[in-house]
Amino acid sequence: MTFTVTIRDTDIVFGCDPTQNVLDAAETAGWAIPYSCRKGVCDTCVGSLVTGDLDVPGRGNMCGPEDVRLCCARPKSDVVIAPKRIEQRTPPVRKRLTTTVYRRRQVAPGVTILDLRYPIGRRTPFRAGQFLNIILDDGDTRSYSLANSPQHNDLAQLHVRHEPGGVFSARILQQLEFHDTVEIEAPFGEFFVEDAADDTNAPIILMATGTGFAPMQSIILDHIARRLSRPIHLYWGARTLGDLYLLDIVGSWTRRYPWLRFTPVLSRAHPGWEGMTGHVQNAVISDYPNLSTHQIYACGSEAMINGAADALTRERGVDPVRFHADAFVSAVGAPAAV
Repeated sequence: MTFTVTIRDTDIVFGCDPTQNVLDAAETAGWAIPYSCRKGVCDTCVGSLVTGDLDVPGRGNMCGPEDVRLCCARPKSDVVIAPKRIEQRTPPVRKRLTTTVYRRRQVAPGVTILDLRYPIGRRTPFRAGQFLNIILDDGDTRSYSLANSPQHNDLAQLHVRHEPGGVFSARILQQLEFHDTVEIEAPFGEFFVEDAADDTNAPIILMATGTGFAPMQSIILDHIARRLSRPIHLYWGARTLGDLYLLDIVGSWTRRYPWLRFTPVLSRAHPGWEGMTGHVQNAVISDYPNLSTHQIYACGSEAMINGAADALTRERGVDPVRFHADAFVSAVGAPAAV
């Protein structure tokens, strides 16, 4: 039996098998709902169950009205839901590949950059800001943003934050050597810069904490490769200056491309630091009295994203539709996008 999922106040309707979650069913039907971890850990895909019954792991049978994570909700009846956002999109074409380690370098005490090469002749088209899944031996996955440009889609560059006790970052990563194999599947994610005609020249604010810089690098490299001039202001937050692990590269971009501005933000600044301090979202608020015409892209800690979404929409006029986020949550005990 297939149940019907209806999007409230629209004519959007699609089928969903009881063994399938609502997010996957929407994607199969050509509808994109924002998501990040796809494992029920973050709140990116949270939407409202208006009417009907859903089975949600850990919460059992739920009846509307109720907020649910759509990535793990399976229908038990016809349902009406209200996601934060839904857009028509061609169903993604994903590939599962065996990659080889090309280079591994530790660029900060808690960050390693891992370069993976695809088999000769194989490519995985993706949009700047999307991520891939590393498939572990037991079939579990770990998700990492693609830091390379979409124009170089015969490889994958990952910025891996070291997680104490992490299955991949603390155990597997440290053992990988040149030409070792890593199984991946790509691409995933709805976190990418919109190319809608009416927003072509809308200024962009990129907000990152830690390795949330990885998809921002991809977005900027894509901007460079396509010779775009749409204004971008990158805010990158970290505890110390040393944690901004590719500071020299960002500096070279800002010197070469007048459309790019960069503001580093430190939460534990060293004596003599004259730049921004504190939370990334507060730095944005300090610089911009009005953001109603901007597109915002935030990637990093869930605390930063939740704080930024609230503060920027409430204090600076950001339309929630223009606020795009990819939350990083710990993979220890609860795997998610990192």
